[in-house]
Amino acid sequence: MLALVFSILIPPADSVTGRVVDTAGHPIAAAIVEVTELGRTVTTASDGTFRLAIPPGRYTVAVRAHGYAPVVRAISVGAAEGPLEIALTLSPFRLEPITVTATRQPLATEGSSLPATALAGDELRRAQGVSLAHVADVLPGVAAMTTGAQIGKPVIRGFAGPRVLVLDNGSRLEDYSWSDEDGPSVETAFIRRLELIRGPASVLYGSDALGGVLNVIPQPLPEAPGGRGVTRTGFTLSGASNNAEVSAGAQVEGASGLFGWRVAAIGRGSGNLHTPAGELDNTGFGAFNGEATGGWHWSSGSSLAMRVVHYGGEFKLLEANAPPAEAGGPERKSGDDRFQITGQRPLGSWRLEAKGQLQRHSLIELADDTTGTESEAFNLLLRTASLDLLAHHGGVTLGATAVGQTNDASGRQPIVPDANTVSGATFGFGQWRLGGPASRWSLLAGARIDARHLSVDRNDSLGTVAQDRSSSAWSGNAGLVFAPSPGWALTLNVGRAWRAPTLFELFANGPHIGEARYELGDSTLVPESNRAVDFGIRWNGRRTRVEATAYHNRLSDFIYVTPTALVIDSLPVYQYTQAEAELLGGEALAETAVGDWIVRGRAEVVRGTNLSSHEPLPLMPPLSGVAGVSWRDRIGVEFESHAAPPPKRLNPLDLATAGYGLLNLWGGADVRMGGRSVRVDVTLRNALDKQYRSFLSRYKAFADDPGRNLMVRLSTGFVD
Repeated sequence: MLALVFSILIPPADSVTGRVVDTAGHPIAAAIVEVTELGRTVTTASDGTFRLAIPPGRYTVAVRAHGYAPVVRAISVGAAEGPLEIALTLSPFRLEPITVTATRQPLATEGSSLPATALAGDELRRAQGVSLAHVADVLPGVAAMTTGAQIGKPVIRGFAGPRVLVLDNGSRLEDYSWSDEDGPSVETAFIRRLELIRGPASVLYGSDALGGVLNVIPQPLPEAPGGRGVTRTGFTLSGASNNAEVSAGAQVEGASGLFGWRVAAIGRGSGNLHTPAGELDNTGFGAFNGEATGGWHWSSGSSLAMRVVHYGGEFKLLEANAPPAEAGGPERKSGDDRFQITGQRPLGSWRLEAKGQLQRHSLIELADDTTGTESEAFNLLLRTASLDLLAHHGGVTLGATAVGQTNDASGRQPIVPDANTVSGATFGFGQWRLGGPASRWSLLAGARIDARHLSVDRNDSLGTVAQDRSSSAWSGNAGLVFAPSPGWALTLNVGRAWRAPTLFELFANGPHIGEARYELGDSTLVPESNRAVDFGIRWNGRRTRVEATAYHNRLSDFIYVTPTALVIDSLPVYQYTQAEAELLGGEALAETAVGDWIVRGRAEVVRGTNLSSHEPLPLMPPLSGVAGVSWRDRIGVEFESHAAPPPKRLNPLDLATAGYGLLNLWGGADVRMGGRSVRVDVTLRNALDKQYRSFLSRYKAFADDPGRNLMVRLSTGFVD
């Protein structure tokens, strides 16, 4: 069997040197060696050699080379160790070897008991769009709750909204997740890797991580080899046929001495969506997003980086029963500005890390009033400051986190009162090999304690009196990984997670136009708690890989909204309440190489039940499956079909949709343009122009999903 041998010499000095060769001793150029804790990468030279200057200590090294399975190893820089040789076997699959989300520090994906998946490279590039949820729904266990093609909310194992946590480089993103018209404020063109943790992760990230975590990881800052200054540029340009969508972005980055920097911006705009039945009025959008990052890294292993992010745009909203060709209509204005500062420093055998973030998130809904003039239905502003302090030692992480938040509501319908929230937590999490380094068993376990204080202002129009609420909760998780033989892994997780009620679930008193209902909160609601268990099996062979997971969640005090007999302003009144509930389901995926082709399939199902009313929970993603075949070398072609049978278990509030199948085609190649290597990606979605309605579409009651859409993207030096 052909193999790639990675020979690495770890001298007592503060450097790592080595070279990458194949079994015949031939050097391999362009292999990537990454020291994950430091965010440092190096590409092997034409003779296969590399060198990284890093301080003494223990690190996780990941080695990648095209056409080979990646390998992860722990190394000790500064110890008197001999050469470390790592063999990478041939593999047709492109796998991400490291997850930093599952434990808050680098961990080999194969050693994680929590179901972890990552999206990067070609797969991420061809999925890019204006909505993070539309990108993430190619991952197992994830679906998208959509408002057209421009707004989406990720659904993980049936959990959505405030039960799914989105992180930006490890920092929480706070938004108005209660609203169908508010989604994660993330520009997908700037993402290097998207990591997914399926299942409760409250022990690591606190409330809102009840169903899972999506972590958006940006590109590392460039470095100056030998201190010599470097500057690089990149661009991306794309267009889509269905809604005449056009996007254009540019990136400039450089490094000099110890300092690296990057500036990137992208503008997006589109007209109305088209279905096989015709055009959907008032469904276009415009957005402008950008970021600037700069930071230093020192030979001691310390680093400091600052990042400014802007995300914002105007998104038109399709109106039910709107007159044909009506001018104008409702729209949502979203704005999100973040300032992040991160730093780390080694201290003996410990590695200290700090993450701070200031975030300003606004959501404005504009609607036509009785005179036909556009006015603000509501104007919500959320300001959040967060700080995470982490200490890593070997496989153990200790941490403390604090969050302060203010909510300001205005407009014709403020919906909720102004409020302030302060929360804090401490936690510990660790990973251990049971029985020594050669043991087949490993354990991941941790616990966390949270405290939260909510202070609500008086609001006479909403009938809210000034009040304070305090709560505390604990969460914990334990996971086992058993590797009975090479390539095989069995996983078991048990845990307890929690979620605090949102301000809207507690105090809402106003119309929710997106759902055509009037919503009332309940100030007596208590935090949800979730007792979860999941079991998984993984097999990574030379030509085939299989992964399957089954899970069960039992929720106490599950918060949901239910109709009442009341009507206010011609809208039916819905009331938030609580009950016992459970969700159970599973995901399975398989890939196999047949000659130069890869055949893949994925299926997932979730079943949610309100145990108090003995009814299905609303908006549970139906059984779905994806099958595809692809061939890749310098040119890639993929044929993919989506199948979604009609949902069988419906809540009385659900609207049934018919099953459907879609055909998507994709191709990509690297070409030379103007003396530069340019990546060309072409995607044809819904190639047969199928008329269908997704069960998780907000428009399903009155409009079809988009028809055929041809997308072409050119990019160079813009997020590898």
